[in-house]
Amino acid sequence: MKGFTDKISPLEHHISFNKLLKQYDEMAQSEDTYLASKASYIVNAQAPFPELREGFTDISLLAKHKEVIQIILQDLFSSVLTTNEIKTASTPYSNIIFNSSKRFERILEAAGQNFEPEIRNQEEEVSYIMACVVILNFYYGFKLDFKRPFFYDIPDANGVMRHYRILYNADFIEILPKGSPLKITQKDVDELLENIDNVELWKEKIPPNSFISKGFVISNMFDVTAEHSISEIKSNLIINDKSGGNFIKGVENTFKSLFGLPNLRIGFAVYNSKDEQFERVSVNGIDSFILQKKKVETCNESLCKASYSKLIDQNRFFVISDVEKYYKLSDGMPPYKGLHDQKIKSALLTPIAKDGRLLGVLELVSDKANDLNSVNAKKLEDVIPYIVSAVLRSLEEEENLIDAVIQNECTSVHSSVYWKFKEEAKRFILEDQEGLQPSFREIVFNEVYPLYGQTDIKDSSQARNTAIQRDLMIQLSEINNVLSEAWEKNKLPIYEELIFRVNNHIDDVKEVLHTNSEQAVFDFVNDEINPVFAHLKKTSKYYQDLLLSYESKIDMGTGSYYDHRKNYDESVTLINKKLASVIDKKQEEAQNMYPHYFERYKTDGVEHNMYIGDSITGAREFDLLYLSNLRLWQLQVMCEMENKHYALKSKLQVQLDVASLILVYNGSLSIRFRMDEKRFDVDGTYNARYEIIKKRIDKSYIKGTNQRLTQPGKIAIVYSQKKDELEYLRYIKFLKSKGYFDGKVEIVELEGLQGVSGLKAIRASVCYNPNNEKGKTYSYEDLMEEIKN
Repeated sequence: MKGFTDKISPLEHHISFNKLLKQYDEMAQSEDTYLASKASYIVNAQAPFPELREGFTDISLLAKHKEVIQIILQDLFSSVLTTNEIKTASTPYSNIIFNSSKRFERILEAAGQNFEPEIRNQEEEVSYIMACVVILNFYYGFKLDFKRPFFYDIPDANGVMRHYRILYNADFIEILPKGSPLKITQKDVDELLENIDNVELWKEKIPPNSFISKGFVISNMFDVTAEHSISEIKSNLIINDKSGGNFIKGVENTFKSLFGLPNLRIGFAVYNSKDEQFERVSVNGIDSFILQKKKVETCNESLCKASYSKLIDQNRFFVISDVEKYYKLSDGMPPYKGLHDQKIKSALLTPIAKDGRLLGVLELVSDKANDLNSVNAKKLEDVIPYIVSAVLRSLEEEENLIDAVIQNECTSVHSSVYWKFKEEAKRFILEDQEGLQPSFREIVFNEVYPLYGQTDIKDSSQARNTAIQRDLMIQLSEINNVLSEAWEKNKLPIYEELIFRVNNHIDDVKEVLHTNSEQAVFDFVNDEINPVFAHLKKTSKYYQDLLLSYESKIDMGTGSYYDHRKNYDESVTLINKKLASVIDKKQEEAQNMYPHYFERYKTDGVEHNMYIGDSITGAREFDLLYLSNLRLWQLQVMCEMENKHYALKSKLQVQLDVASLILVYNGSLSIRFRMDEKRFDVDGTYNARYEIIKKRIDKSYIKGTNQRLTQPGKIAIVYSQKKDELEYLRYIKFLKSKGYFDGKVEIVELEGLQGVSGLKAIRASVCYNPNNEKGKTYSYEDLMEEIKN
């Protein structure tokens, strides 16, 4: 059993049975012999122990006088009802229980040997003020609404949490002053109601230990687990119910009942942490008394210093019990002016926060002063969790709507620029709800620095054509064998003519693969050969077996022989998958260094675009250091992509090479999201030069030679400015020390591209460590020899 704590209180708690014993004193004089005899027995049992009347604070006396106390309380704890009632005798608003019904004892037994019940929603920090409210009501005669439901949460034998509501019977409590109490006027009470957080003021009006709480309370408990569960279900239903505009309107009547205020109104303002501003809920029918008719307003413009501190900094409620008074005192400062203009007399602004993150402000207002005050504000604490859930769900649905608009108008967008699309989507939604005809405006980012890179599969077209040639020749040869068998057995001239045409196709494919060769062979087989084979299958079991062997080699998806092409396609797919996985994983780390736009797409290899700059990040300050960092990161990652490929190469069906290229653009440009193409593109005629270079650079040649710029085993870095050359030579030297390059570097000049001239390139030889052998690396030539061996 717990003892009294040392916390400061205006009430000094004395356990006493005086008020109950006085009733037995009267009953002992009754003419009813039975009642008089019983009352005399109880009074006489107590008589040797005067402290039970006078009161005591030493809780060890409870155990000492346990039997006498049970005699005194026998009528309150009827033996007939003890297994039915959930009942205790205790000190007020505490866990010091000194008598209880058998049913309550069984509930505690089921909860576990060491379980001690604690009142769920009784906070220690407000206990002093709540005790003062009791004194104001029961001693001074004021009528302050301090009633709140209290609960015990007690697990049953199966570990299921049960909830019990506590009803207090305070008939046996006396509130007595110690000495001469201070005089309390209505003005004092009004001042106290405006300063619920100023404990020192309450202590000044009602000092510590200035009153005695003498007696005990009877607690009757009721199992409200079902009601508690229903409440949670109702809260979920409220969250999902969109009738009346939003969850706020759906619960307005509930709040009126909770506060007993028929004229109570509710509003809500969403908090935008990025811009530190309040915004209207983007659903019709929801008012905000802070914003009035405005769609958005910064918190500094909406709030005074005190309300800003409470709501934004501390996430605590802010009460204005008399709007008129504070409107005059503040000379019309916000938020008092806005509320005054709306004829609001009292207001309660409550932050809705989750894990320290402010989501919005719930606004309760009344047209009567003191209707809302710092005492009845405590009632909100029991329902705030439900409101938080509702707001989270509402915000989630708004996010989904924003996402839907962005997906519809723009397709998916990178996380670094999502904030810009979100702002535009919110404007789109608000205009749509106002009955306008909104259009999604183009998104533009100015003064961003581009980075482009590709790791391309070398000679992929030639490898693909070789695969197609081999498949076509094998299929045509198989067809020739079947037709030759048919000609030998039947001597039909049509078979000989078909053999002639098959041989012509074989000669054509063997010579050179034209762009239409694959389709021409497919049409010939489909239109001319397959009907003949279908006829042959009907003629004899021999042809059925022969054609079954042929058909087993035909791919059902393509309708043709698909072996070498399958090996090629699977090799390309695997290369792309591995290369993409490297840069995708590394990209997450790069975003943490400094956010930037990134897109990656697969062709015959992997290409990527990046844009970095202040306009993309929004709030975070940009420095050219971050551009240099991203350039170095890109070069290092492309070396790692090269290594990933050559670790994979020996396992490929077709051992394809890759060649890597980086394009360095000196200066910034603008990018615009093209609504028709659903993608970002450079903006403006001058900037278009960058896109032209990107599309043509991998086909460029070294000036004065027939040698292509991109080569396996080397990373080509294309640039036009000397300072870019020096920058990348520095990076290569650094990465050589890390084992990424072998030190072989050449600087070459490129043949002019159509519309572009003056480009140069660095080609640096990559070091490879395909098996992740510690300290062991290879040049490209060494690696090729290693793979052959």
